[in-house]
Amino acid sequence: MSKAKNQAAIVGGSADDIEAAFYEALQKGDIEKLMACWADEDEVVCVHPGGPRVVGTLAIRAAFDAMFSNGSIRARPQQVRKVESLTSVVHNVLERIEVLTEGGPAHAYLLATNVYHRTAQGWRMVAHHASPGTQNQAQEHNAASQVLH
Repeated sequence: MSKAKNQAAIVGGSADDIEAAFYEALQKGDIEKLMACWADEDEVVCVHPGGPRVVGTLAIRAAFDAMFSNGSIRARPQQVRKVESLTSVVHNVLERIEVLTEGGPAHAYLLATNVYHRTAQGWRMVAHHASPGTQNQAQEHNAASQVLH
């Protein structure tokens, strides 16, 4: 399916719809569907755990193509926290990743921030930044801090 057809299928959807399509594309290893989730802008950015900042749709596509060469990515979003405005939405997500080890399937956790903008094509991802996390981070810390940084 072409990028245009994939984008047509998700135009008018919410940021939540784009996020669902993004994680579904990861799980299926579907680069076309995954790239249809991204805004067609020069400054879109993606950072994978321990990796460099990847800027632009061509570079992001190449990074995910390389990842998909090892198979799909069994990532499932959990505990989504949202900040919404009229033209942008930020999701902070605990990602549960299934990985195959010598002892069988195991789980790893990532903390991800996904940023969406309302574009002429509808809501699209403009940033995905993932960092290593732990299962313990499923327990949120909500106490107000006295220090901002």
